[in-house]
Amino acid sequence: MFEHAVSIIVSSVGSTYLPSTPGLHEPDPSQSLGRRIEAAGTTPLEGVYDALCEAAEAPGGPGFLNVFMGNYAEGHLGPVREMLMRPGTLCGGGDGGAHVTVICDASYPTYMLQHWVRERTRGERIPVETAVRMLTRDPAELYGMADRGVVREGLRADLNLIDLDRIALESPRVVHDLPSGSPRLLQGARGYVATIVGGAVTSREGVDTGARPGGLFRA
Repeated sequence: MFEHAVSIIVSSVGSTYLPSTPGLHEPDPSQSLGRRIEAAGTTPLEGVYDALCEAAEAPGGPGFLNVFMGNYAEGHLGPVREMLMRPGTLCGGGDGGAHVTVICDASYPTYMLQHWVRERTRGERIPVETAVRMLTRDPAELYGMADRGVVREGLRADLNLIDLDRIALESPRVVHDLPSGSPRLLQGARGYVATIVGGAVTSREGVDTGARPGGLFRA
């Protein structure tokens, strides 16, 4: 597994970045691992191992490299914004757990708010009201959840109280909680003041309250 991951990074050093890279959510290609390797005059394999050692010592460890596997051919996320803003596009993430050791799809709502709404500097941002609609009403309508997705009298009270100034993704971490002790990546987030499901508070400042008001939704 480790050797396979290293081989992937070696083949894509031009779109790989260390965690210390400025603007890591949309970095400048001049800061890529490939450019660092060129400047150092080392081989790609040596450069990758050096980068992994450096990342392992970074605050928040245990040492991850950020690899843009797609949609970064132009060195920025302009084409991604264009796709996101097209009619018919649904913002979401999930691959059935096929790649849980290399990505954490659960981070995309926070990434939307942190990067696209608040922090982006290398192009147009997404208005907060548009981002909220893309994360709430649009998927609810697609999946036939007519009782949620907007704040309206008579609908189900599924709400997130968010501090947009504090919203931020934390560093990914590896946990071994799958069957047989297999690993997966989790990624926490800050800035969620409260999560309310069906009118019951299930989380306060990221801490689980123990309330379990939810259930299985059948279309």
